[in-house]
Amino acid sequence: MSVQSAPATGNTPAVPTPKQQPATTAVAGGTTGAGEPAATRGRTSIADVVVVKVAGVAAREIPGVHAMGGGLSRTIGAVRDRVPGGRSNVGRGVKVEVGERQTAIDLDLVVEYGVPIADLARDVRENVIDAVERITGLEVVEVNVTINDVHLPDDEDSAPETTSRVA
Repeated sequence: MSVQSAPATGNTPAVPTPKQQPATTAVAGGTTGAGEPAATRGRTSIADVVVVKVAGVAAREIPGVHAMGGGLSRTIGAVRDRVPGGRSNVGRGVKVEVGERQTAIDLDLVVEYGVPIADLARDVRENVIDAVERITGLEVVEVNVTINDVHLPDDEDSAPETTSRVA
């Protein structure tokens, strides 16, 4: 059985009909009113921190990513990780710009020695785009990957101890 709209006559029942939506409705936008489908009543807003966390987790999933963030943020993060009750910051090394329908992501990475950087960057980019688009529904317009350091096999995970040259 198909439903077709008929021209308005005096005999048609007074049932509200859904408004016609333009073809370019915003992903985050919604409509109001009892006559609208339940799934479209209201707006969905996604905070920057949501995209930061999703991108951070997705980037860390790729083998060869040793750590994320620049030198200072890694040092502060290492101290925070050692404090009892402290939580690691999954957003370390991730910067985002979030609009209504799109997002751009910048990642700062430390890679393991021996991992092909171009391949790693491609894999990170693909995983981050897939995760962010799947989870948030936002279109990822770009993922910029910056390699800040290479972790060598003999490097310790702790911060280097400094020794004084004078007594």
